[in-house]
Amino acid sequence: MFGIDREAPSAIVFGCAGTELSAKEHDLFRQANPLGFILFGRNIETPDQVKRLTHALRESVRRSDAIVMIDQEGGSVQRLRPPHWLDYPAMQEIGNKAGANPVGAAECVKNVYRLIADDLSALGIDVDCAPVLDLPAPDGHEVIGDRAFSDDPDLIARLGRACCDGLSTGGVMPVIKHLPGHGRATADSHAELPHVATEGAELEATDFAPFRALRDAPAGMTAHIVYDALDPEKAGSSSQTIISDIIRGHIGFDGLLFSDDVCMRALKGSFPLRVKSVLDAGCDVALHCDAEFNEMQKIAETCPQMGLESIRRLNAARPSAADSVPIDRDAAKRQIFAFLEQ
Repeated sequence: MFGIDREAPSAIVFGCAGTELSAKEHDLFRQANPLGFILFGRNIETPDQVKRLTHALRESVRRSDAIVMIDQEGGSVQRLRPPHWLDYPAMQEIGNKAGANPVGAAECVKNVYRLIADDLSALGIDVDCAPVLDLPAPDGHEVIGDRAFSDDPDLIARLGRACCDGLSTGGVMPVIKHLPGHGRATADSHAELPHVATEGAELEATDFAPFRALRDAPAGMTAHIVYDALDPEKAGSSSQTIISDIIRGHIGFDGLLFSDDVCMRALKGSFPLRVKSVLDAGCDVALHCDAEFNEMQKIAETCPQMGLESIRRLNAARPSAADSVPIDRDAAKRQIFAFLEQ
């Protein structure tokens, strides 16, 4: 845990370019001291290779507790894939079968993410950017698609809770996303800045509900979306109104708050300014995922250390993923298969 007697890390998570850490990346990370790192498919080959990489990343900052994140949701978004890892179902596939057996659906989700946690822990990865709590809209962009559990806010909350339980009992920190809701966006924030025109009262009653139900989650991630009724000028990740009044206020989330990737085209300006904008708005940590070295170098020159409140949230988040409970992998896989086949 970080305290006043220990230097706080910078409020940034960086990606890296390949399957091995380059010498110049090592030196930059040693100087920049980021909170941690995030892995993508470009970083993944074999279990032994990933274990070497996560060790090298932590060694570069000389902190064994530097976080290593990944997006391992199942379905279309999973960085670890066969033949070395299981092919997990999309969450919509489970949610679609929940009407007849909601208890079995929750058990299925918990088992999926407990197995995922087992996979990640073995590799030195301790944070999974899941669950997706977004409420999909009929005209919403397919970027959320089958990543969403359901179009029922109560069921999203129930299955999202099961995901968090599965990850946490496996020693991995869950990250609820994308606060305060991405499902109504009709554009992909990777490519452009989406606007949501829905009135605030409707958003509060529907889209915000799953996040409010899981407001005690240890960590969350923002959405790069303009909510016209709430702040027509700024994307949620860069809006003090969205973060202070909605995420921290109405929803009541007090966990560690990551921005979504500042490399997305939804945001404009230089990368140091993008990082500054999300931190100034109230995010605890910015994500820079594309591993472009010159961008990381520029961010490192200006990115501040994590503040005291952010350190408090980080320290509070860690115990939720501290102790891994053993799992019978074969029994978990049998339950998942049986539920999906019913």
